[in-house]
Amino acid sequence: MSDVYELAISVDLRDELAEQELDELRWHLGIGPQPERLSIVTGFPFVAEDESGDLVIEDDPRPLLAGRGVARRVGGVLCFALADRAHLPRKGWTLTSRQEIHPDEFDQVGELLRWLAARAHDIHTLVEGAVSLGYLRFYEDPVPEVLQVVDGRVVWPA
Repeated sequence: MSDVYELAISVDLRDELAEQELDELRWHLGIGPQPERLSIVTGFPFVAEDESGDLVIEDDPRPLLAGRGVARRVGGVLCFALADRAHLPRKGWTLTSRQEIHPDEFDQVGELLRWLAARAHDIHTLVEGAVSLGYLRFYEDPVPEVLQVVDGRVVWPA
C-alpha cells in the first residue's frame, strides 16, 4: 500500500519578494542552485546510522517542488513553473506545481506552503480568512480536497 498524495499548487504571489527569497523558491523548483542560507524551509531532518551503528539525526536539504516527468502513482506528469507577472496589472509572481508527496514530507512542504500563503495575493483568500493554494488528493481518491492554510496552519487530510 502506498501513502502518496497529488499536490497541486497554483498561486499568485504579491510583488514583495526579496531576491534571496526568489532564489530559494527557484531552488525548491529545481531551477536554481541551493542558496547558502535557507530561510523558507530551514530543516530537512532524517534519521541515519553512523559508523558505530547509532541512530543520528542529520540534515539533508532538498528541493520540495522539483519533481518532473511521469508521476509514478497519481498519473499524469509532475511539473512546475514560476513566472513574473511584471507586465500584468496584478504585479508579482505566479507559481504552479504538480507533485507527488508522502505524509513524511508534510512538515517540510507545510513550511513552504505557509510561506507561500503569507505572500499570496488577496484573490487566494477565502471568506473565512483561509488561503487557498490549490488542492491535495490521495492517489486512490477521485476527488481532490482544497489545499488551505488557516491561521498559519496547513489543513492536511485526516
